[in-house]
Amino acid sequence: MPDLTPEQQLRYEAAAFRRLLAHLDEHKDVQNIDLMNLAGFCRNCLAKWYRAAAEADGVALDYETARERVYGMPYETWKAQYQR
Repeated sequence: MPDLTPEQQLRYEAAAFRRLLAHLDEHKDVQNIDLMNLAGFCRNCLAKWYRAAAEADGVALDYETARERVYGMPYETWKAQYQR
């Protein structure tokens, strides 16, 4: 593996995260329980990790805002439209 600068690593990790969110958005039929059972994490976990990263950087980010970032809409809207 090539040596990456910290900036490159950060850019590639951010791009992978954005692609993961886009992939999950394209596959709304995949339920959180499916993700949890198969992968050990779900969209809510991603939101919690996102929030924790912000807080580690000194930014107060509430859970609902983090969830909206992950779900691409308010969680209650997503839940009403897509959760089985």
